[in-house]
Amino acid sequence: METSQVGALFKVVEKYFPDLTQDQRQQFLQMLPIYLDWNQKINVISRKDIDHFYERHVLHSLSIAKVVDFAPGSRLVDVGTGGGFPGIPLAILFPEVEFLLIDSVGKKVRVVEDIVRQIGLSNVQVQQIRAEELRQKFDFVLSRAVARIDTLWQWTAHLIAKKSKHNMPNGLLCLKGGNLIEEFENFPHFFKFYDLSLYFSEEFFQTKKLVYVHA
Repeated sequence: METSQVGALFKVVEKYFPDLTQDQRQQFLQMLPIYLDWNQKINVISRKDIDHFYERHVLHSLSIAKVVDFAPGSRLVDVGTGGGFPGIPLAILFPEVEFLLIDSVGKKVRVVEDIVRQIGLSNVQVQQIRAEELRQKFDFVLSRAVARIDTLWQWTAHLIAKKSKHNMPNGLLCLKGGNLIEEFENFPHFFKFYDLSLYFSEEFFQTKKLVYVHA
């Protein structure tokens, strides 16, 4: 893909995040060619989504930053990171925040490790491990469409540190789509929905939500 094409696709991110530094912009622009290269070897991102890479993967990941401005020194874990979302875009946006990206699938971990290395993210660690096996503490747990909320909470509640650095108490931030009423109707913990269509005008975000869960 030509550099000019990548730049044109990236404009959807710049529209909502106009204050990126030159280094951040360069890291974001580097992402798509690397994912395209990996996609020729293994299916990291669905073929139908690759033309909407910056909208459906990068901007979707960055939507979390519209709700929480992570404080320098915060520690975040991206559970079931898959191809590195939402962790990698957020790590670019918040270079003073520490990220751990975990997945149980080895080939996904190797892809993410390579992408992190190629774009030069020094604030990211990648590990092949299940969330249930992790024993560290974090300010926030991040997730994108990994599991139903009751299962996800069961896997991750023990990872959330008690002491908070933010106005929003520490918790789980998960990106979800569709009708969530049935999924959450018997969920016993405090949660809040953030409708992403309030932040982004693209049709993709009409049914997308960020869910915050606090114990």
